[in-house]
Amino acid sequence: MSNKMLMAWLYISLCLQASAQELHTIKGVIVDAKTQDPIIGANIIGNNLFAVSSDGGEFSIENVPQGLQKFTITHIGYTSQQLTLEVNPNMGWVTIELVAAVTNLDEVELYGKTEHRKAQELSTISVGVNKEFLDKNRENSLMQTLRKIPGVSTMTIGSGQSKPTIRGLGFNRVSVVQNGIKHEAQQWGNDHGLEIDQYGIDNIQIIKGPASLLYGSDAIAGVVDIQPPNVPLPNSFGGEVNLLGETNNDLLGVSAGIQTRKQNWFYRARLTYRDYGDYKVPTDRIRYESYIFELHENHLRNTAGREANASFSIGFAKDDIKSETFFSNVNAKNGFFANAHGLEVRTSTIDYDSSNRDVDLPFHKVNHFKVINNTTLYKGKHTLHLDLGYQNNQREEHSEPVPHGYMPTPPNSRERIFTKNTFSINAKDTFRPNARHDVVFGMDAELQNNNIGGWGFLIPEYDRYSAGVFAYDHYKINENFHLQAGLRYDVGLVETKAYYDWFTSTVNNPNGTTSYIQLQRAQDKTLNFGNFSGSVGMSYLSKNTTYKINLGKSFRMPLANELASDGVNYHMYRYERGNIDLDPEQSYQLDMAIDHSNKWFSAGISPFVNFFDNYIYLNPTPNYYETLQIYEYTQSKVFRFGGEASMGIDLTGALHVDASLEYVYAKQTSGPKKDFTLPFSPPLSGLFSVSYQFKDVLFFQQPLITVDFRATAAQNEIVPPEERTEGYQAFNLTAITQLPLFGNGKPVQIRIKLNNVFNTEYYDHTSFYRLIDVPEPGRNLSVSATIPF
Repeated sequence: MSNKMLMAWLYISLCLQASAQELHTIKGVIVDAKTQDPIIGANIIGNNLFAVSSDGGEFSIENVPQGLQKFTITHIGYTSQQLTLEVNPNMGWVTIELVAAVTNLDEVELYGKTEHRKAQELSTISVGVNKEFLDKNRENSLMQTLRKIPGVSTMTIGSGQSKPTIRGLGFNRVSVVQNGIKHEAQQWGNDHGLEIDQYGIDNIQIIKGPASLLYGSDAIAGVVDIQPPNVPLPNSFGGEVNLLGETNNDLLGVSAGIQTRKQNWFYRARLTYRDYGDYKVPTDRIRYESYIFELHENHLRNTAGREANASFSIGFAKDDIKSETFFSNVNAKNGFFANAHGLEVRTSTIDYDSSNRDVDLPFHKVNHFKVINNTTLYKGKHTLHLDLGYQNNQREEHSEPVPHGYMPTPPNSRERIFTKNTFSINAKDTFRPNARHDVVFGMDAELQNNNIGGWGFLIPEYDRYSAGVFAYDHYKINENFHLQAGLRYDVGLVETKAYYDWFTSTVNNPNGTTSYIQLQRAQDKTLNFGNFSGSVGMSYLSKNTTYKINLGKSFRMPLANELASDGVNYHMYRYERGNIDLDPEQSYQLDMAIDHSNKWFSAGISPFVNFFDNYIYLNPTPNYYETLQIYEYTQSKVFRFGGEASMGIDLTGALHVDASLEYVYAKQTSGPKKDFTLPFSPPLSGLFSVSYQFKDVLFFQQPLITVDFRATAAQNEIVPPEERTEGYQAFNLTAITQLPLFGNGKPVQIRIKLNNVFNTEYYDHTSFYRLIDVPEPGRNLSVSATIPF
């Protein structure tokens, strides 16, 4: 090789090496400038360069030449941003903050503009709740915190527990989902609360209406979808401490959580502890049937409790994968109001008034352990989601060992024990073949095993298997006109186990002889179910107004208590009997919604019409077992309609007014209670709120004062032996401010709430203790603080 050829080859090699060295990779994250939440689906566009931000808001652009590079960042609902970067070998992680194009968003609106736009394009009626709303409205339980949302109410069980109700339907008709997995406990019981720690929750999606298409059985009335927290930003560390104190039940609570992330791996942890005493009601006596119970210093005796929760998660996030595994444990011990459980106070030797903080008999203990893994893979036009879950729910119900009927004195206080193990799997593929279609194919399956113990029988041991497949298409006709349709098929199997009393009963035979036998309460029985469900709907966005219509069919498999219960439920003071011949519930519902909003005004209305072909409910009969009325599960056709209306106005830059109204009408059109409503039907209710945002005062930053006035009509439409409930009005006050206690660090948020300002004696028709004429809690002052770090 000549010297000239050698020099030319060396020159070309050096040029190629230099060129290769000048190409770099830009990595970064796109967040909301105000909330610092990651923005999903933002476009990063440069000169022959392009990327889209992932679920964690992250993006990566490879083969970027060294030097100054200009990019345009765009996303629907955000102001476009021009960005110039100095690309070099030493450049670090890039954080891009986008400013929302519309900044005057309602606090109960969906938790990010991206999610808000996506919700507008869906035909289902949904409401999103962000961390700001949860912190501002924090109550004793998660569902009590959410009850300001129109159409969402709660069945309260004392001061520390509650169950979700959507548009008058609750129990297993509302599916509660946490981190992609349906929460499975003993939610069939009136006196069983929701074992979920409300701290550490950032985002909740509430679907009002049939949602069996995506969530399967039990989503016949709606869904409370507690979504995983956002992935922390790279190389970040933070946390918070929540402190809470209340006067009505002398509650003291603390919750502390942290999260951290290096480059790809991230971790979260939280501990929560709450201790509270008997809560107080605005009366000193309670009349139940022909009995009058005197209350010591207005305390509802034996309603104290304790709760200790722990959670931890570990996750991994990269450009094409996100995976997080959650571990959580909720442990609680709560007392039942003694007069509600077989009227013990009349005969008990326990001094229930000796202390307002001890937990005497009757009480229950519950421990709910949960492991969930969420994994998402991004493969071109496909996004693959896989959720795996395991749950163990251990519930013990304790009461005084008192003999009943032929039962001798029990050996201990363990009246009933439930041990439930649940294994769950969800898998779906979101496929976008072109710009107009978003297609989802999915399947889910669940296996439950429920064992029982204790001396009191109510439901048998059982195994429950369910599985479903579904397909769904979201078709975009144009940017503002969207159609959705889907179909699902489910199969299910319930195997109940035989049960015999542990004691003998006397039975008179037809021939005049007497037998002493252990009565059989449940049989070995295998039941199979199968059903189709689906929905079709459309949404149309016209300037500031969104129109929606959705028609859905849902179903629900009967539960073991509905099929095979046969025992005394002393918590409800009645005898309950199942019906092995029940068919799955089927529901048809038409939903509509019109929402309008601009910079100073918002209004919406969402009516619905609903028909049940075979609604399952517990029907009171004229028969008695000993002194307890017998209730039997039966089915009937039910017609329902109702809806919600809301309005918000910014009267000035500081003064904001909100008003909402909710109503449900229900009528049984067949069965033994034809022409009656449904049990626990909520009455007409309205909420009127006025908020004033002050300017900074001394060291108080952004002080906000809110006055809530709730007016609820009387409920005269009842199902005997329910009693009518009078209407009521109640005032609540809230003051929120921030204090810069740590120099230039994040301010501490202080919340002061005064519920039931005038100590009004009123009754909530859907409350658990309403059955024995117990009013709602009296005046309660709560002070809470969130200390971020």
